Amino acid sequence: MLVPQSLPAVLRTGAPPSAQVARLGGETMGTSWSVVMTLSPGSVLADVEAALTAMLDRLVAQMSHWRPDSHLTRFNRAPAESWHDLPPDFQVVTQAALRVAAESDGAFDPSLGALVNLWGFGPSGPRAAPPPQAAVEALLAQAGWRRLMLEGARLKQPGGLHLDYSGIAKGHAVDCLSRLLTTLGIRDHLAEIGGELRGAGVKPDGAPWWVGLDSGAGSTETVVALHGLSIATSGSERGFVHDGRAYGHTLDPRTGAPLENNVASVTVLHPECLLADAYATALMVMGADRGLAFAADHGLAALFVLRDGQGLAERLSPACQAMLD
Repeated sequence: MLVPQSLPAVLRTGAPPSAQVARLGGETMGTSWSVVMTLSPGSVLADVEAALTAMLDRLVAQMSHWRPDSHLTRFNRAPAESWHDLPPDFQVVTQAALRVAAESDGAFDPSLGALVNLWGFGPSGPRAAPPPQAAVEALLAQAGWRRLMLEGARLKQPGGLHLDYSGIAKGHAVDCLSRLLTTLGIRDHLAEIGGELRGAGVKPDGAPWWVGLDSGAGSTETVVALHGLSIATSGSERGFVHDGRAYGHTLDPRTGAPLENNVASVTVLHPECLLADAYATALMVMGADRGLAFAADHGLAALFVLRDGQGLAERLSPACQAMLD
């Protein structure tokens, strides 16, 4: 059981008898979204749904690498040395992506879009065998987060660089769901997109939003109290098998190829879901030893699930261990 230190002081006796618990959901970003919430007096569920849907549609229009008309796709197609004005959410995500890229020395790299596509994990569709090494090396030479130049709300396309925000944009969207609900007066809610979550306030009975972590590393499920806290997991659940070898969808920025380490997944708890999302990817790329050291140095609550030859084993960062109850 993982419990944030701020939780005990905020538990309430529960929602008033007239409180309405509601659920909404749909499809976005190639996956599903959902919210569970206690509606505030005067809230109209249809209006809440319309506001959430419009916000998600706006994010997709900005940062989808699947839509040919998105801001991100247009940036990827743009000529070398061109500058582009970024919409507000695109700017926020770009700033966060470059921050984590710098902190992690490139373990998180948002510039691998062309390689993601080459390996069959992008709009071009899946593939059954690895691409030619020469093609990987050619695209790797054009990638690199250090080639990106962000000045305020303007981003420079250095030429041939393709952004892929699939490792951070979903987390940002979860944050946006939660903040919009709060703005609408709905302070108690649990927001989720594709398994990434952010909890605010408490459930109608006064209990925290408990979320189970199904790591597969043991018979006992770890549960987390998401109060003012987000959770994101990076793994290699998508991929393909060729000649008996599995190729996961998480790429190593150093090689331009799928990861080769013993990390099955990394889960990160953080107040901001976009940072939990990006840090989870970075830690998975780093591997267990370097990743746990990084998590300790940066105060990150992280849960590593490792393949140890006998099955799966868990390792927790110090910040994660401190949450154990």
